[in-house]
Amino acid sequence: MPSTIASVIAESESKLLDDWLKQLRETGGARADLMQDQELRQQCGDILRLLRTATNQGMDPRSDHYDPLRAKLAEISRSRAQQGFSPTATAMFVFSLKKPLTEQLRAKLRDGAALADESAAMHQLIDDLGLSTTETFQKTREELINRQQQDLLELSTPVVKLWDGVLALPVIGTLDSARTQVVMESLLQQIVATGSEIAIIDITGVPTVDTLVAQHLIKTVTAARLMGADCIISGIRPQIAQTIVHLGVNLADITTKATLADAFKVALQRAGLSVTRRAQANAAPMHGGRAG
Repeated sequence: MPSTIASVIAESESKLLDDWLKQLRETGGARADLMQDQELRQQCGDILRLLRTATNQGMDPRSDHYDPLRAKLAEISRSRAQQGFSPTATAMFVFSLKKPLTEQLRAKLRDGAALADESAAMHQLIDDLGLSTTETFQKTREELINRQQQDLLELSTPVVKLWDGVLALPVIGTLDSARTQVVMESLLQQIVATGSEIAIIDITGVPTVDTLVAQHLIKTVTAARLMGADCIISGIRPQIAQTIVHLGVNLADITTKATLADAFKVALQRAGLSVTRRAQANAAPMHGGRAG
């Protein structure tokens, strides 16, 4: 036997849809700047039909009958997270259905006790579906943020080919464990891809160097050496040099230079190359004339 909620939806689906959309607009759950009204109406209509089918089999949201409804709500949550909806607006998409359903229950049930029981069951059901929707939304947002952070890390650690066999990796900002992993992977991939034998790690843009940062640099240099490439660290400013000495970090077997230009010069020398200035012609061209 179908539940009262299923009967209410079947009998008043069009009215419920219009009232739900009205409630969404009043509570801020509808964002015309992010979603067209037609798409919102389609989503609400799909949810009502799936809710009617699920509640026709019972009111336990954990039963298998609710899987299609939960899947649709998860799909809507993920799309809203990507479209820029707030968690509140996404939650209100589900919770705002309570008022239209309550009004239809009042119109259908004259017995106060029956109305109270059905309303309580409906509220519990909508709360459960709303919380599930919010959890999916938050998870999707976290995945998007993590993906964006990863993209930013990769963009902030570009490996530049300065010359055949010579790579440069300018590091800007804080060098933590997560970023070191990205730095190391980017450098090693380019060493393999280009067959380079020399890599310059420039830390001019690193504000401070502590023991942890120094250890990260040493790990990166060690990994590059295992791939057959020698490393030079440039950007060693006086305060950084003093800090490294004070910390007792051993960089004795690593070539360090004050600037990227100095490191590039050393790299060219190790590659057996040199850069010379082209001599300019000292004499101006001579012009001759014939005597009359």
